[in-house]
Amino acid sequence: MPATLYTEINDTLFTQLSKIKLLVCDVDGVFSDGRIYLGNAGEELKAFHTRDGYGVKALVSHNVNVAVITGRRSAIVENRMKALNVAHIIQGEENKAEALSALMETLELNADDVAAVGDDMPDTGMFKHVAVKIAVADAHPFVATQANWITTLPGGFGAVREISDTILQAKGVANEIFGASV
Repeated sequence: MPATLYTEINDTLFTQLSKIKLLVCDVDGVFSDGRIYLGNAGEELKAFHTRDGYGVKALVSHNVNVAVITGRRSAIVENRMKALNVAHIIQGEENKAEALSALMETLELNADDVAAVGDDMPDTGMFKHVAVKIAVADAHPFVATQANWITTLPGGFGAVREISDTILQAKGVANEIFGASV
């Protein structure tokens, strides 16, 4: 079993990760801790981990597309994802499976090319279209049973970075990111 920077994963998963061309993520509960802060004036706040941002930029710089598909609409999400060079920002989409299927068709990708990350029930529909199904460490138990990889880190606390680092390690380019042998 290959040892990643975070844990050991099985050979099959490591091989699948080496083929990934698109990482698609939910936002609330994956990029954030799932909590939504609402102010008295109706403003909405979310917290994003900077390490996740670095991981996304590293993926993009190594020709792995990144997409977010979320059921909510938020200018915060739009701004953060644009700052990370996320090319595909799909918001207000209740049917994530349908949105992912359409994106995969547009990008001419098949299941082996795509990994999806989720934390709750609306995300499991995406799992039907991808080879690599990822649940963050604090995902709903049902989502975890549907996944073929559960991160060691929870959503909003570096889970996306863990995924990014592991994909880059599986692709054999992690040394370019870290400047050391991993």
